[in-house]
Amino acid sequence: MALRAKALRRLQTGDAAFRLITFLAAATVLALLCGVLFALLIGAMPALRAFGWNFIASQSWNPVTERFGALAPIYGTLVTSLIAMLIAMPIGLAIALFLTELCPIWLRRPIGIAIELLAGIPSIIYGFWGLFVLAPFLQATVQPALVQAFAQIPGLSALFAGPPYGIGVLTAGLILAVMVLPFITSVSRNVFQAVPTVLKEAAYGMGATTWEVFRHVVLPYARVGVIGAMMLGLGRALGETMAVTFVIGNAHRISPSLLAPGTTISATIANEFTEAVGDLYTSALIALGLILFVITFLVLAAARFMLLRIERRER
Repeated sequence: MALRAKALRRLQTGDAAFRLITFLAAATVLALLCGVLFALLIGAMPALRAFGWNFIASQSWNPVTERFGALAPIYGTLVTSLIAMLIAMPIGLAIALFLTELCPIWLRRPIGIAIELLAGIPSIIYGFWGLFVLAPFLQATVQPALVQAFAQIPGLSALFAGPPYGIGVLTAGLILAVMVLPFITSVSRNVFQAVPTVLKEAAYGMGATTWEVFRHVVLPYARVGVIGAMMLGLGRALGETMAVTFVIGNAHRISPSLLAPGTTISATIANEFTEAVGDLYTSALIALGLILFVITFLVLAAARFMLLRIERRER
């Protein structure tokens, strides 16, 4: 009995230690998150006190007169990320569907390796490629064609107006689309492969086509994972810095045209933080970082809310 009691105490001690270690690991993550938020709040406070809500509502950015507004970087961040997701999401889902349902077995591995290689390319390489290859190509071919094609269409003419610079918001969105595509494709492929084979075989047995099986069986079963893939790609697009900095033009103004130069929050911080002179200038850049933190948090919260609604609907 004494030996059994001693062994039981040893197991209880080990279990308690294991629970404590895992709790400390989780608490460390929360402590780091709170520490980052606190540091951003402290650093951004001078700019927030000086400009108030006008800091978010103004697009003025003049270091000489120390007048700063975050509207132009916020607009650029959201628009470039939206362009990237509109392009990358359907393409990523199509690639994942092809790899899981239609691709010959001998071709799956090479395509999978190529996708993984795309994910491993440093962002600065994407920036060089965008500046020296993609931007000249767009300037010479795609952008003039877009301007001419939509010149007489109300609304769309404003989106594709102005001289074809090559660099600009549209180019940055295309670069981001290429960068987030591997993440969306990889996660979507994994969740599609997790769909039970019996469900797909039952649908095929009832005469469903491949598209019908994907739409009515695979996609509903894997929609939680697909939303996760979308949010993962969106988070990457919102925070991308170097590749966007190379091709967006770094202009602190809002233009309705997607061909015009613009800027993003991360690009502004990367370009100007080392040159910031004065406490207010530095504080304005830290405030931009705080805004990006809040935007990312809201995106993750929205994703979680969507998943909760889906779970409740399934119940």
